[in-house]
Amino acid sequence: MVSQNVTSNRDIGFTHEDFAALLDEYDYHFNPGDIVPGIVFSVEPRGALIDIGAKTAAYIPIQEMSINRVEEPGEVLQPEETREFFILTDENEDGQLTLSIRRIEYMRAWERVRQLQAEDATVRSGVFATNRGGALVRIEGLRGFIPGSHISTRQPKEDLVAQDLPLKFLEVDEERNRLVLSHRRALVERKMSGLKVGEVVIGSVRGIKPYGAFIDIGGVSGLLHISEISHDHIDTPSSVFDINDELKVMIIDLDAERGRISLSTKQLEPIAGAMLNDRESVFEQADKMAQRFRRKLQYQTQGLASEEIDAKLNEEFGPIGKRPGEQEKAEVPSETVESEQTNVTATETETETEAVATTTEETTVTEETPEETVTEATEPSSEETNTEEEEIVSASNE
Repeated sequence: MVSQNVTSNRDIGFTHEDFAALLDEYDYHFNPGDIVPGIVFSVEPRGALIDIGAKTAAYIPIQEMSINRVEEPGEVLQPEETREFFILTDENEDGQLTLSIRRIEYMRAWERVRQLQAEDATVRSGVFATNRGGALVRIEGLRGFIPGSHISTRQPKEDLVAQDLPLKFLEVDEERNRLVLSHRRALVERKMSGLKVGEVVIGSVRGIKPYGAFIDIGGVSGLLHISEISHDHIDTPSSVFDINDELKVMIIDLDAERGRISLSTKQLEPIAGAMLNDRESVFEQADKMAQRFRRKLQYQTQGLASEEIDAKLNEEFGPIGKRPGEQEKAEVPSETVESEQTNVTATETETETEAVATTTEETTVTEETPEETVTEATEPSSEETNTEEEEIVSASNE
């Protein structure tokens, strides 16, 4: 019997020591950052033990069970449940690994918001807190920040808590842990879907800056740049408008990507400078002048030269600076009249003097209302648009 056992061992050529060494050789090596399957072995008051195939059951503390706040482990894990776990730390002195579910949810949440940003999606979220700089929300479990300049509401920020807001992504940066969103851009985009370039809308002045006025049009702000207020020169918008003034303005540009609406009253002037001295005439003829602007856009798409476009517009609508149908009055230079006076009789001199007075008066009127063609809508400089982005919402809250 003994000899048979000896023979058997010789045939196998494998000892208990060899078997133990083989187990060590093929034992799993768990490293922090690995994602492994595990079975919930035991649920405890502040954590749970997980069997992941290691020599010792791994442990997951309650704060690592979810990206959201968890009061009791039973809200997330049940005994004998199988799921994936993230290895958070290496073995401690007892040979036990620490696990996390929160890290897996965290990584997948960033992946999801990057996808939403790429799709330029609009998301909704409730405000759970505010601070001096803005408001805090949660997107896919991640904490997001809405800067005060991108909150488009007249309410105090504190009143936004628990309100559900539509939002667009401004910045998604996992490395810097920055998730920045815009309420203003979401509202502007939604409003833009019902607006068109060349459309006349009614708005009210909500803010005045050196570079222009911010006009509230149905809950969103558009910029009426100083260069688009009138054909005549303006030193500052505050010399033309007061807060809460109600205006008719025309939309000259819609930038959905940047969340901006550019407005103009200059393009609505039937006579250059009318916004400064006869605002009501501008509003009365706003629809007609907007039609002129739209027609100009049509001619531009046809590739017509500027001179040809101006000629067609003046023929159809009348030139800017002259009322439609008004005949141009001949201008006689005063120098010519004075030279002729030296060769006329006393009676003719009196007549000529009257002509000089009349000519001078006509020249003054012409200088006050110069004939100008409608210029193309232009955007503010990059410096001005940067200032607009910083100020647009604070202006609308004023």
